This record gives sequence, C-alpha cells and structure tokens, in this order.
Amino acid sequence: MKDRSAKPADMPWLTPYLTVRDAEKSLDFYHRAFGFEPGEETLRDSNGVIQHAAMRYQGAFIMMAPETAWGCKSAAPVTSGTEIPIGLYLYCEDVDAFYANAVAQGAESMEEPADMFWGDRICTLRDADGYVWSFATNVADFDPSKIPEM
Repeated sequence: MKDRSAKPADMPWLTPYLTVRDAEKSLDFYHRAFGFEPGEETLRDSNGVIQHAAMRYQGAFIMMAPETAWGCKSAAPVTSGTEIPIGLYLYCEDVDAFYANAVAQGAESMEEPADMFWGDRICTLRDADGYVWSFATNVADFDPSKIPEM
C-alpha cells in the first residue's frame, strides 16, 4: 500500500508535454500570448539552456522541453514539417479579447472567434512551434437542433 497519492496534489491527471524549438522563447510566448504563468519546475543545463519547463493557466498545466533535450529525438511540428493529429482546447474568460491579444503577440490566426452549435465561442491559433490551439468561452447551452448535417 502506498503512503502517497499517485500524483502531486496540484497537478491534473493529464498534462500535455510539448517539444519546442527554443524553450525560453516558448515560455515567453505562452506567457504573453496565452496567459500561462511559468512554474518553478524549470530545469537548465550547465550552459543555462532550459531542458524542461512547466507553465500553468487556471487549472491547466503544460510541460515542455526543447528538441534534443534529454537525448530526445522528437521535433516540434514546425521542424518536422508535419501537423500533429492532436489539438489543444483551453477555456478562457473572454475568447474575443484572448484572440486579439494572442494574434498581437504573434500567434497565427487559423479561425477567428465564432459561436459553435455545442455552446462554445471558439477561435483557433497556431503557435511558432506549429502546435494548434483552440480557445473557447462557453456562451450558451448545447442545442442538438443546431448540429449541422453531415
């Protein structure tokens, strides 16, 4: 029997771990554009280069490491030239204001804010490493009558 929880108390059960080109630049971008706050979990090598970092936004948590850190062979989507089949979906208080700030900070707009049939107003952005993020504010209840025909 274990004496401790399976996860730290302040951590979610699922945490995306991103491979980025430059962790220093990514930390700065995610802070300015997406409102993430740097965590205390930043690890640097003997040259001062970030090898692991963590950030928080509300209850969300992401971790990242630069390409080649810890002998890693993975690459950021923009480096590999492939779009990853996973998107990141994050709720925010005001998606329109969030979108305007993110684009002003250098995020690439893929979809401007729009109301969706499931009740969220969402926008879609791509960061400099090629990750696709959808940000949403819930503005209405789900209405099955508004589901588009497929």
